[in-house]
Formats: sequence, C-alpha cells, structure tokens
Amino acid sequence: MGMTMTQKILAAHAGLDSVEAGQLITAKLDLVLANDITGPVSINEFEKADFGKVFDKSKIALVMDHFVPNKDIKSAEQCKKCRTFARRFDIDNFYDVGEMGIEHSLLPEKGLVASGEAVIGADSHTCTYGALGAFSTGVGSTDLTSGMATGQTWFKVPSALKFNLTGELQENVSGKDVILHIIGMIGVDGALYKSMEFTGPGVASLSMDDRFCICNMAIEAGGKNGIFPVDEKTIEYMKGRVDREYKVYAADEDAVYDEVYEINLSEIKPTVAFPHLPENTRTIDEVKAMDPVAIDQVVIGSCTNGRLSDMKIAADILKGRHVAKGLRVIIIPATQAIYKECIRLGYIDTFIDAGCVVSTPTCGPCLGGYMGILAEGERAVATTNRNFVGRMGHVKSEVYLASPAVAAASAVLGRIAGPDEI
Repeated sequence: MGMTMTQKILAAHAGLDSVEAGQLITAKLDLVLANDITGPVSINEFEKADFGKVFDKSKIALVMDHFVPNKDIKSAEQCKKCRTFARRFDIDNFYDVGEMGIEHSLLPEKGLVASGEAVIGADSHTCTYGALGAFSTGVGSTDLTSGMATGQTWFKVPSALKFNLTGELQENVSGKDVILHIIGMIGVDGALYKSMEFTGPGVASLSMDDRFCICNMAIEAGGKNGIFPVDEKTIEYMKGRVDREYKVYAADEDAVYDEVYEINLSEIKPTVAFPHLPENTRTIDEVKAMDPVAIDQVVIGSCTNGRLSDMKIAADILKGRHVAKGLRVIIIPATQAIYKECIRLGYIDTFIDAGCVVSTPTCGPCLGGYMGILAEGERAVATTNRNFVGRMGHVKSEVYLASPAVAAASAVLGRIAGPDEI
C-alpha cells in the first residue's frame, strides 16, 4: 500500500520502511517550538521532571510573540520564565523584543524549517510549515516538554484528504480565500486528525505566502497538518535561508486518501467567515446581497496574513485613500524584516497617511491579548484565523475573517466590502 507525503515523512523519522493510518509511532524531531504563553507551561513541567539538559539547543525555538513588548506583570513573568530557560541552556533560537516576530512567519524566514522535516510546536498553527513540504503540527505543552528533553515524540499516523487544485486565482483572490472556501465546504471538523494534502497543477500558481496561509488554517478544519508538494518555488524560498541538507518527499501514486476534493482555483471568489466559526463562510457576492455589515475595527496581520505580500495588497488598496471615519485600523507586519521592508517600500507611510496605526510584530489582538480588544457589540474584520465567541474581546463582539484585500477595502468603506467596490 502506498503512502501519502505526510506518512512518508513520519516513517522516515520513525526509522520505519512504511507506516499506515492509525499506527502509533515514536518519531525523531527536527525542531521543537514554544512561545511566551505555552513555553512557561512546558518549562515548569521540564523542571518538575528534573531534566538536566535539552536534547539539542540548536533544535529548540522559543519565540516571544503573543504579549511582547509585555503588556502587564503576568506577561512579563511569562517571558522572564522563557528568558531564564533560554540562558540556562544557551538556546540558539531565542527571539525576544527587537528580534521577535510572529512565530509561524519568523521560523520559515530564518530558515529553521525545511522540506521533509518533522516539527512540533506548542501552538495549534504550527501546521503552517507544511507549505515547505515539512510535517508540522501543534501539540500540548506537556508533550512539548518531552520533545525538548528527548528530541522525540509519539504520533498516531493520520489518514489523509487530498485536495486536487486546478486553475489559477483571479484578481483580488488569495490563499486566504482558498482555505476559507475549503473550510466552508468541509466544516471545522471535516479534516479531524487528518492530513490535508494539497496537490495538482494549480499548486504552481500559488505563491509561497498563499501556501503558508492555507496550511496555517488547516487546523481550523480540524486537520492534523496541511502540506504542499515541494516545487521550484519552495526550493527558491529555502535558498539562502536553509543552510543544511533537506529531503524532498512525494506521495506514492497508490497512496490512500479518505476523500479527494477537486478545487478549481479560478472559481473561488473573495470569501468572508462570519461569526462565530471559520466554516460560516459567504462569498463577497453573497455579502453584497445582504444589508451592509458595519464594522468598528480592522486588523491586518497575524501568522495567517502578516507577510510582505499581505502588506503590499493592503497598501495598494489604501494608498491615496483614508479609512472610514470612526473606524480603527491596526496593521501588524509579522516580523522585523517585514516591518523594515514595509518602511523601505513606503507601505508604512501609506498606512499612516490612510489613518491606520502600525504595530511592532505581535500576535496581540488575534487571541484577544492586547493591541485591539473589542468591546461589547463591536465588530471587526480581521485577517486572522479564528472568530470564536470572545476571540478578540467581549463575548458579545463579532469577528469576521477575511483576506487582506477584503479587510483593506472594508477599512475604507466602513463595512464589509470587496476590493472591486472602491
């Protein structure tokens, strides 16, 4: 029986010739990740177990990104716990104020993840790195503890769903619209503990940023991971970033999938997920047929859509325009490098001239942390990945998930709108 791309990576890391869905394995890890929320929990368990060392100080990443710069005493204590641990074990990949970025944008940018590798992170959106042809998935903080100490963890090998992509995206349509379309189609549990494997001729037309975005939200469909085949764009992205040998895996022709979905990219339209689930999707055409949905805030950033191409899309729409009166617009470049490039390209001037505020890289408002909390009854359009009840603040606030193009257009018009309306 043939193996999927994910199964091949897991078999190799388990030292096995083959694996099959449902099999329990122990696999070696290439990278273990935690942040300033999940890291302290893992560190506490690490200390309780009295582990005297980490398995490899070059294969652990601690990224301070959720509450940095620290917003209060509790977040300061959380980060101090991570800083102390990083100093104690001389962790190579520790990113704090001044060097930090949103973890799932920062690690690929730094070349810390490569094709064929196995990565776990104590953050559900660790599945982002499947865009590079890696197996990456989120785990609990206690599972991460054993990963830090031993360099191994256990997995139940997932079965898979195949998404055969054809065609090319139309103007003002991006990877965010693709994954919202898919989640709307299969539901938030449609890929429960399954590998979402994207393939087909349409893959070639997707940018790396599109692929990162799509894999990032695999978890929003319940997926164990999302993964793309490695092609010329993947290799070009890793060139100059990844300084080690890596391996490229491809699914067998006779690989077994639970379902195969045909997705014509050219038919996908700008899509918005209404409260309070990512599956509650409507195309922008359906939104236009409704009564206008007035909004109070727009957030453009996050590990889903804070990359340079996202900043460009927003800047192109906002240039020469101003955000609607009374509307708050928060722009968050995902890393310091992206922030610097936004300055060089004039995007920051565009954002400020349009009436936006620009933040240092942080997860901030996405999880209802800081930098954009919603009050009762307020609505936000966000390029983030979750719109659960109370996700960005008050339990009676609402979050609408959208692409940077829709978010920027909505910012100008003060209501949910498509970029073709301005």
